[in-house]
Amino acid sequence: MKAIILSAGQGKRLLPLTADSPKCLLPVRGPESVLEVQLRALAACGVDEATILVGFGAEKVERFLAETRIPGLKTRAVYNPFYTTTDNLITCWLARAEMDQDFVLLNGDTLFEVPVLESLLASSPSVLTIAINQKNDYDDDDMKVSLNGGRRLRAVGKTLDASIVNGESIGLMVFRGEGPRLFREALDCAVRDPDALRAWYLSVVNGMADSVRVETAAITGLWWGEIDSPTDLAEVRAVLESREHKREAPVYVSPARAAAEG
Repeated sequence: MKAIILSAGQGKRLLPLTADSPKCLLPVRGPESVLEVQLRALAACGVDEATILVGFGAEKVERFLAETRIPGLKTRAVYNPFYTTTDNLITCWLARAEMDQDFVLLNGDTLFEVPVLESLLASSPSVLTIAINQKNDYDDDDMKVSLNGGRRLRAVGKTLDASIVNGESIGLMVFRGEGPRLFREALDCAVRDPDALRAWYLSVVNGMADSVRVETAAITGLWWGEIDSPTDLAEVRAVLESREHKREAPVYVSPARAAAEG
C-alpha cells in the first residue's frame, strides 16, 4: 500500500508560525512534526511507501525526509511549482503518476490515531472509500458529505444543504482496484476547466459519485484532528500530549503496528 500526502501549502491562517516553515513541519507531539506523526501512523498500518507533495518550504521538507527514517517506510517528495496560485486539485493532479497501485490519499493537515486508518483499510473493498466523521452540527468550513442510503456517497462539498448532510470528510481516503485509474482519468478531465485552478480535489470525487460507487467508512468515536488555525494546533497538541502521558499504561497495539515496529 502506498500513501500520497498533499502538503504543498504554507498554512497562512497559522502565520506567523508558518512564515518560514510549512504547516506540515510544525511540531505537534514533542519535537515530532505533523508530517512525522502522519508517517509513523501510516507505517504502523503497513503502508510501505509515501509520496509527499511539497511546495512552500519544499527544501525544508525534503531535508526532513532525508534526515528522518521511519522503519519500513520509503518516502519521496514531488514538487508543485504552482502552489502559490492553485488549490489542492492541481496538487493532486501533479501526483497522478504516483497513482499506479492501491493508495491512501490524505491531506497534509489531517492527523488521526492508528485505529482510524485501520478501520478505513478494513472496510469492505471498493474503488474508493472515504473516512467520515459524524456529529450533531457542521460549520461552514466542514467538508460535508451526503449519503445515498447506507454507506454510499451521494455528494461531498462545503456548501451542501444541512438537510441532506450525514457527516464530514476528514481528508483521508483509500483507492483500490480500478479506483486509481478512475481517479487519474477524472483528474485529467477536471484540469481542463479553468476553474480547476482554485478547486479542491474533492470536487472531482463529488463528480465521480454520479457514475462510480464511492463508499464511506465512519470513524465516529475515534480521534482525529485537522490543523487550520492556532486554536486547532493548540487542541491537537493538547490531545497528543495527553496521549503521550498515558503511554505507560496498557494500550491497544494493532498487529500491523506491532509488525511495523518489530
